[in-house]
Amino acid sequence: MIKNSVIIVTGAGGRLGSALAKKLLSLNNKLIIGEKNKNKLIKLKKELGQNKINKCLFLNIDLAKTSNIKKLINVGVKKFKIIDGAVHCMYPVSGSWGAKFENLNEKNLKNDLFNQLGVPIIFSQQILKYFTRIRKGNLVHISSIQGISSPKFEHYKNLKINSPIEYSAIKTGIISITKYLAKYYKNKNIRINCVSPGGIKDKQPKKFVSRYKSSCNSKGLLDSEDIVDTIIFLLSDKSKYINGQNIVVDDGWSL
Repeated sequence: MIKNSVIIVTGAGGRLGSALAKKLLSLNNKLIIGEKNKNKLIKLKKELGQNKINKCLFLNIDLAKTSNIKKLINVGVKKFKIIDGAVHCMYPVSGSWGAKFENLNEKNLKNDLFNQLGVPIIFSQQILKYFTRIRKGNLVHISSIQGISSPKFEHYKNLKINSPIEYSAIKTGIISITKYLAKYYKNKNIRINCVSPGGIKDKQPKKFVSRYKSSCNSKGLLDSEDIVDTIIFLLSDKSKYINGQNIVVDDGWSL
């Protein structure tokens, strides 16, 4: 397990990001937390409690801007002297997110592609500049099972939820970015990997939950806590020879 390290967690107010932040803090790490949504940040602070808050640097900041990514890194280094790793958990979506393919909106599509694919590239650019300077570092991206497989459309039949085509494109891209960067930074003492979770519980319709579970081996939809140990493994020295890989955690959905 990773202990006594300084880790950036972007989007820490989200389901996965908050679960990861709690687990990392329980292992006595320090966190640099970037979150655009002020209400989510307030909620996270309350959930962590005062003792845990003292080990964190919180920035209510929009990381879709390069200048703000630089600020997150610089302020974090100023406070903790070093950054050992980073996990990019941001998941910003536009107002039309989840629309069917036939109903895609050009403006929102551009926003989603930039925020979910362009921003991870820019975030990687800036944190890897820092890791190159200190000659070590560890970056983890979050992809999805939709990055390795097309959706099971029968799970969505006659329901008001949808698996967007741009989500598949984005998550496939995250895996490609991971592999590209791992090779690009060869011999730099830097590791870049990603994790592809299966579906995570989020008040989905009962019929979808049942259909989804039928494609899995045991649990079906996962809790965020089911994913975080894999991320922590990739941040730790236990995985020091794992680089450029996509680790799938999906209870057998993709088999």
